Amino acid sequence: MTHHFDVLPGAEPFISQGGKTGILVSHGFTGTTQSMRPLAEAFANEGYSVYAPRLKGHGTHYEDMETSTYQDWIASVEEAYAWLSERCDKIFVAGLSMGGTLALYMAENHPEIVAISLINAAVEVPDMEGVKELQDVRFLDAIGSDIKKPGITELAYDKTPVASVKEILSFMDLVRKNLSAIHCPTLLFVSPEDHVVPPANSTFIFDHISSEEKDLIEMPDSYHVATLDHDQQRIIDGTLAFFRTYE
Repeated sequence: MTHHFDVLPGAEPFISQGGKTGILVSHGFTGTTQSMRPLAEAFANEGYSVYAPRLKGHGTHYEDMETSTYQDWIASVEEAYAWLSERCDKIFVAGLSMGGTLALYMAENHPEIVAISLINAAVEVPDMEGVKELQDVRFLDAIGSDIKKPGITELAYDKTPVASVKEILSFMDLVRKNLSAIHCPTLLFVSPEDHVVPPANSTFIFDHISSEEKDLIEMPDSYHVATLDHDQQRIIDGTLAFFRTYE
């Protein structure tokens, strides 16, 4: 018997049908659409068609996440991409953390994507590597809510499944090895102080993608979940301005 997990309030997918230009928005590992909703809503208010999927196994219970694979997370994003493709002529992608990894994956596999915006994207997290050696441990501490701004909480799991960490390690490996396949314009936001994903990830991505048009913007006033932090508006404005250049 499979257990039914309810979707947490605030973790629902965000879908808004607007114009012929679409923006796919992806949240990160153990997180939910709540971390990306301010961006998704801002894009929708500007008239874009927007789809922010809830990644499989996310936004319910960490035991639900434990049984999901990185292929499932890709499938969640591909489903959103297909929805946008049916309605739009051009599609952009924005992602936070593993959402950034997913954005990179999509750009590697869908050369028709016009441009991508990455926020503290992950392709290598050395602190996670030790998990491969763990035996008989199912759950680790939470990694969510790395936010500098007081009083702001990310809707994320309070435990991290070991099985899921192994999945994201495999996924980052896959994406990292294929970065040269990316040619689309790329905007990278990076928090110099990030307690989840080392900031060097963004520099590595910047150096290894084949894109001629790319820009790296530092966010000294935000931690990992910058979309809910002091730089939220800066990310929204910067991403909109960047995408408009290529419309």
